Amino acid sequence: MFRIIKIYLPCLLILAGMSALGQTNLPDFTNGLPALGQTNQAVSAAGHAEQIRADCVQGRRFICGKILKVLPDGLVIESGYTNLLRAPLDESWLVPGTVAASRAPNLVESREPGAMCVGLIFLTDIPKSRRAAPPKLYDYVIVQGYPAGYYTYNSLGTIQRTVRRFSIGLPTAVNLTLAAENQSAGPPANGK
Repeated sequence: MFRIIKIYLPCLLILAGMSALGQTNLPDFTNGLPALGQTNQAVSAAGHAEQIRADCVQGRRFICGKILKVLPDGLVIESGYTNLLRAPLDESWLVPGTVAASRAPNLVESREPGAMCVGLIFLTDIPKSRRAAPPKLYDYVIVQGYPAGYYTYNSLGTIQRTVRRFSIGLPTAVNLTLAAENQSAGPPANGK
């Protein structure tokens, strides 16, 4: 009998300890942590941002065009100058306006990722370099851009024009798209 007690005694002590733990009031560790709904919203927002990123990658375009307007936050460009894609012009993102270039006649923009962009666009997030000269009117650009919504500017006096907006940086394109969505959502209907 002593042998049976010797074997079962440690098991009984463990069970008794576990029972005592079950009856103890443990501190509430949920204070300061986000509620489950807030966590789900954060996961949902991250998933939405990732979907926008995928859409931007899918909608990327190759922009070869002439600068028509230099604005503080970017460039208005007439894109579709495919003959800029020749050596040595394709070694830099900015080509001087003294280069002979023309728009390709009857060029139609494809929906494929990386297709040639055609038409009037706004380009933001342009590279800044201390050594390179800043972009000037009628210079040319050769870059890949990611769609970032639309941009409205004054084209002539007070005449406003809305064009597609592209960003050279993918993170900037995602952030601009999210900001445009948040701005268009506006305040809730109940005013809260």
